[in-house]
Amino acid sequence: MVWNKQNIEKIIFSTVILFLVINAFINHDSVFALISAVCGITYTFFAGKGKPLCYLYGVCGSGFYSLISFQSALWGNLALYLFYYMPMQILGFFKWNNNLKTDKNEIVKIKLPKKDLIILLIISLILIIITSLILIILNDKHPYLDSITTILSLGGMYLTVRRAIEQWIFWIIVNALSLLMWLNVALSGGKVWSTVIMWSVYLILAFYFYIEWRKELKTDIGA
Repeated sequence: MVWNKQNIEKIIFSTVILFLVINAFINHDSVFALISAVCGITYTFFAGKGKPLCYLYGVCGSGFYSLISFQSALWGNLALYLFYYMPMQILGFFKWNNNLKTDKNEIVKIKLPKKDLIILLIISLILIIITSLILIILNDKHPYLDSITTILSLGGMYLTVRRAIEQWIFWIIVNALSLLMWLNVALSGGKVWSTVIMWSVYLILAFYFYIEWRKELKTDIGA
């Protein structure tokens, strides 16, 4: 085997999936959590590679993640995945297919205009405040974390569909906070360690693909 970057990525990806399955059996984890984690990590990997195929795994992962959010009383996450992520992933599939590079089945990546980014940040801040108040009324277990991750995920998904590199900055924040939130659920007795591992991998992948997309954009500009 030639030890190039693509092969190394495939080996790491396969190892992570295998580790997830083994962990689920050892810790008697939720089947929904396991399926959600496998689909979610597969989605993130293919999204990072700019492959429209990612959205097929995204829809599947969103469905199962909605179920475990319901079981864990994380209403913000439930609404986010069921009523936003799933429709946006279907839209993203068609959007990405219409913006592929001519030489390979991979999207053309962009950097978001500063004006658009500022507007998105202002809207996100306003929505975080409103959502926090609503979740407090609904007795959400983690209203502030849940609201921040929910709203920033809205922005992150929007940026993903637009093929913008700034999505990875949003995902780094979302993944770090979500990891803390689900770690608390797991330590409280919830059988969701697959979900904890999933968010840990998401966080690592977000950093990795931000660096990769940044390199590619610099190369494209230089060309």
